Amino acid sequence: MTNLVHDLEECWYLSPPWGKDIPPLTISLLERVYLTTTKSFGYCCGVEWLQDDWSYAIVLNDEVVYTSASQLIGTGKTQPDIDKPIFALGEKVVFPCNRDASNLRIVQGIHLIDDFWTYTVEWASPSLTECDGKLITSGDRRAWVTDTDLVRV
Repeated sequence: MTNLVHDLEECWYLSPPWGKDIPPLTISLLERVYLTTTKSFGYCCGVEWLQDDWSYAIVLNDEVVYTSASQLIGTGKTQPDIDKPIFALGEKVVFPCNRDASNLRIVQGIHLIDDFWTYTVEWASPSLTECDGKLITSGDRRAWVTDTDLVRV
């Protein structure tokens, strides 16, 4: 007999939160952008899938601002002399964090923090609860890890 909870945990990490195809990014990582809310220029130092859309991390002076694509205008120019991330959004990786669950994960976010690329992956399956007849997932199940924590599949 198949254990459905075990099957859910094994498959959860390989089910992209954005569906079958990765939605395109409005701007690229390291791209110089104009942030309309502050009327200033910065550059994209990260992107992550949050609440059914891409959330962009923008460096403005010494501050990081998180915003949606609707508040950004890309310039097409990228920051020079910064190495590209090793892993890509949507890439399957192995994250050996929990011996009781599958180690396969999908990269759901990428951030440049203190000159190091970090990657967002789910580290735990969701807690499933039902509210008003709807199935709800709860808890922050994501981890920011470095490339040394991940293995390419």
